[in-house]
Amino acid sequence: MHVEASVNYHVTAPGRQAFHIDAGGVEGKLLSPVLVPTSVSVLDLRDGQTTVDFQNDSVVFVDSPSSVVDFGADGGWKPEYDLHLTELLKEQIGAEDVLVFDHTVRVDDPASGRKPARNVHSDYSETGARQRLVDLVGKTEAEVWEEGHFGFVNVWRPVKAPIMSAPLGFVRPRSVAKEDWVLLDLIYPDRTGQIMGLVNAAGHEWVYLSRMRPDEVAIFNIFDNKGLASIAHSALDRVENGGLGSVRMSIESRTLVRYADRNK
Repeated sequence: MHVEASVNYHVTAPGRQAFHIDAGGVEGKLLSPVLVPTSVSVLDLRDGQTTVDFQNDSVVFVDSPSSVVDFGADGGWKPEYDLHLTELLKEQIGAEDVLVFDHTVRVDDPASGRKPARNVHSDYSETGARQRLVDLVGKTEAEVWEEGHFGFVNVWRPVKAPIMSAPLGFVRPRSVAKEDWVLLDLIYPDRTGQIMGLVNAAGHEWVYLSRMRPDEVAIFNIFDNKGLASIAHSALDRVENGGLGSVRMSIESRTLVRYADRNK
């Protein structure tokens, strides 16, 4: 079944575009490049008539109950949850080594510092991914990882309640052309990163899983040095059930993975 939603696409422009994060040193203050609200038709995978898989679509939705339910700011939950994610990625996508290096809790509330990302993007450009590898493991060890098969993979999970608004949607890579991507800088007060934004084009195939629960996750690829496509994604401006008062909350966990075929 297809449903309607709105997303914010990027645009092509003569010069490098950028997001300014925590602009002026104010936490949560975001200055965005030009974005174009666009209505899209999104295929809901909940009925099971269509499926996606990681190797062909760069995303997979799986059941993944976790004993961790409170992702508080103290971070005491991280060791247990990191172990859960490590085992999950080994089982689901064939990772041999997993380094969990970042967790972001997003709350769709004006008072929240980290809200759902409402722009169609992927988390790393190739340059950004390779620099992040060096940042995480050091230059010498990064050269070892580069010799084999590695990637950056995101694991996204609802928190506390099913997602009834602003669900996470994905564009199937087979429907995206190389020229649909634009490079974007992420300018933080203390560093600069680089991601990719997606420009609207005819034929983009949007998919999502409606009413995702805290015991379900989306596992999706954001960089792979052997060619698995980085998948564009965004929160969808869509309300599943306006009668429910729960606030949309999620946690995304970024991981560096090395696959068993690294020496092939």
